[in-house]
Amino acid sequence: MRNRFSLSAYGIGWSANRRILVISVVLASLLTLAGVTAYVTGRHGQHDASAGPAPSTPPSSAPSSATSTQPGAEAGSVPQPPRISDPLAFARAAAEMLWSYDTRATSREQQLAGMEAWMTKESEYGDWASVSAQMPDPTLWSRMADQRQHATATVAEAHYPAAFKQALAEDPSAITEAYIYAVTVTGKQTIAWAKGGGGSEGRSITLAVQCRPSADCSLVAIAPTVAP
Repeated sequence: MRNRFSLSAYGIGWSANRRILVISVVLASLLTLAGVTAYVTGRHGQHDASAGPAPSTPPSSAPSSATSTQPGAEAGSVPQPPRISDPLAFARAAAEMLWSYDTRATSREQQLAGMEAWMTKESEYGDWASVSAQMPDPTLWSRMADQRQHATATVAEAHYPAAFKQALAEDPSAITEAYIYAVTVTGKQTIAWAKGGGGSEGRSITLAVQCRPSADCSLVAIAPTVAP
């Protein structure tokens, strides 16, 4: 059994019918946002008429209505999503959540439920498969629990990938289709298990987060590769 386990290491790829979704286009292929908007509009035939005016640049900060709340019983040790409207701050919190777990107090089902609570409720954009793929299978989780394995995470920084910033600068209005931002987060995961075992290693992840005006952010997807 592997004693050192990282949730981020268990991404097994997106299902075939999800590979051409908007987030795959934005993050994996890093095409322009204008192209993404055209794709989404054509595929879903929907446009959010309530969306506010386009931002000229990705917001670097925004007021938060509340901090992250304590985890509920149904989610075990997984924290509830913070009620904030800043993409960078939300992505930092989401990465910390994804890199943290505690098999001593949380079942696999609880871990999944806790992760799903962070997801966007707009099903046409959310790619739960890319997020749930971070979880180990039931057998491995059971073995981790036998070893009382748990992990904590610290985030060093979060930034908008260069290609995302360039695309947005070229066409600021494109983001108003779905208000989805690409954010790359780096940090460290520290893992421990029974009998004093443990270790730590660096982590990097590129997330897609949705932050509509006057609304809390939510998680949309995890990119197959890390965008610089």
